[in-house]
Amino acid sequence: MAATLSFSLALDPQHQHLRRKAHHFLHFPSSTPPSLRHPPLGFQKFDRFAFRTSFSSSQPSPPATASTGTTPSTPFLDDPYRAGRFLTNEEFDKLRSLESFAYDRELRSGSLRVRVMRAEEMDETVWLLAESFAESMLLPGGYVSLLRFLVKQYMIERRSVMPHAATLVGFYKGGEEGEEELAGTVEVCFDKRGLNASPPTPTPPRNSPYICNMTVKEQLRRRGIGWHLLKASEELISQMCSTGEVYLHCRMIDLAPFNMYTKAGYRIVKTDNILVLLTLQRRKHLMCKKLLVLHNPLESDESGPDQEQTS
Repeated sequence: MAATLSFSLALDPQHQHLRRKAHHFLHFPSSTPPSLRHPPLGFQKFDRFAFRTSFSSSQPSPPATASTGTTPSTPFLDDPYRAGRFLTNEEFDKLRSLESFAYDRELRSGSLRVRVMRAEEMDETVWLLAESFAESMLLPGGYVSLLRFLVKQYMIERRSVMPHAATLVGFYKGGEEGEEELAGTVEVCFDKRGLNASPPTPTPPRNSPYICNMTVKEQLRRRGIGWHLLKASEELISQMCSTGEVYLHCRMIDLAPFNMYTKAGYRIVKTDNILVLLTLQRRKHLMCKKLLVLHNPLESDESGPDQEQTS
């Protein structure tokens, strides 16, 4: 399953050779933190290629606290990748909801548990995304290390906007005696504060939930994991958002993901103009689905194809 990643980082001059290859595939939108706002790679030209970030994994930022002034005892607030900002009471409640979210399903070949990624799981998730992205770009293995660096900086930035966005991870266990392993990941944006400032075209409504960056480990594909990552995203959106519409992108050449999204109830609302090919970008569909408000999580659709669909 090839990931369509959305980074928000500028490249250092020594990596300009990768930029020339990557700009055909990457979307580099900016996100919420002002210090991290850069022009999107592939749509604008850079005058400078200085890498900047307001985070450091070696020196964690102070944990955020609720607006009441108390220090909550929740691991997500103690996350070393979080920005040191105060949360409103509403944000604090949403963060607790993300921490407790879990989606469990039995598959024919094993079991799957989907939940929000924890800080200690970031490196493993970065590996999965970088390898999948290198596969989609047909890059040689030597570029994976650089991609891991870029993906990690992107994920640190995205993690700082929680609870307005979240990265979900799926852990698969094959049979009773099998070991649990990371099987896939997907990113969910809940509102305009969590959405990338310059998402891929066609542009979705800024205040609507958005699903992106879905990938499944190559050796675990065709088991229905991608379907349940999608379903877990929808279930979480139904719990976190008041609006019922969710959007995602699908490249026109990706027939398997398109069939999966169509089966899940998504419909095309807009398609890239053919002129986008002049920018060496793939044409994409913007797809939308109207979600039901779930009063009981068990109402969610547990059925799905046994054959893995890709995106």
